[in-house]
Amino acid sequence: MARVSQAHLDARRRQILDAAALCFARNGFHATSMQDVLKEADLSAGAVYRYFSGKEELIAAIVSEVLGEVRGAFEAAAEQGPPPPPDALVASVLERTLAARAGLVLDGVPAFPRLVVQVWSEIPRNENLAAVLGEGYGSVRAAWGRIAEAYQKDGRMRADVEPDRVARTMIACVLGFIAQQSLFGPAPVDVLRDGLRALMSMPGGGNGPDATRGAAPDAG
Repeated sequence: MARVSQAHLDARRRQILDAAALCFARNGFHATSMQDVLKEADLSAGAVYRYFSGKEELIAAIVSEVLGEVRGAFEAAAEQGPPPPPDALVASVLERTLAARAGLVLDGVPAFPRLVVQVWSEIPRNENLAAVLGEGYGSVRAAWGRIAEAYQKDGRMRADVEPDRVARTMIACVLGFIAQQSLFGPAPVDVLRDGLRALMSMPGGGNGPDATRGAAPDAG
């Protein structure tokens, strides 16, 4: 029997994951059956079950892959000296994440934002998925915390705000932007980048440790 190459195995795994992602985005996790995934992937049950035992393993693999990519990008940025500014960094990572899944389309619209919202809706009912997402969120949050510390050390961000609060806020911006796309339709990443850039330009908005000057006086 001819030996199957690793490239072939990787391509088949990618085929299955993309098919599952489309099914989950289209119908949600519970309304999707493994038969739906087999049909979307145009593969036999044996070919699919060689890689994944069922829907739970498929959705966990999809979530782990996305969060791993995002975490890796932010961890690499944290090692730079200094990291790119927040607007450029967020836009760069989000663009790469979306571009890697540009082929996932439903009715002519990118499916990835819908998939993200479907995953969120499943978390309260799925402890395993919640654990996978929680671990991934924690690692991305830690990476962003290190980026914020680097900004502060470099004097580009005020030092009186905890780095973890910056991390949570930046993650919230990205998740909110993805949710908007799912609910209201596609929007270029430039929208998020330019919005962050405008907020960063406000006087007293965080352009160094003395940025508190110019803030409104205390009403008391």
